[in-house]
Amino acid sequence: MENMHILFWLLKDIGWCMIWKPLGITMIFPTLIIALVITWRTRDIRAELAHNLAIVFWISANSYWMISEFLGFDTVRVWGSLTGKHLALLPFLTGLFILLYYYLVQKPREQPAAT
Repeated sequence: MENMHILFWLLKDIGWCMIWKPLGITMIFPTLIIALVITWRTRDIRAELAHNLAIVFWISANSYWMISEFLGFDTVRVWGSLTGKHLALLPFLTGLFILLYYYLVQKPREQPAAT
């Protein structure tokens, strides 16, 4: 399943790169669905859960950014100097904060105490 996930992700990004809108947009769904399934399956392993959640948010941000370019609102100002594509920072930062929490809070708690 993880290998298929990479295939769909690559197809999505190739569609984006080549401005093949139908391919890029269509590949969002299997890419994101498989990422969610992988995240669900690894939910009992905290390290895997954190990293897989970060990947889900990364794919979401990446997909939103692609759509903003395809539909032409990537350069539209939404607030101050922030444009439509800058809204992709919300899921990117969410994934980053999940990983920061894992590495700064959760993982140190998992380390065995030194004797």
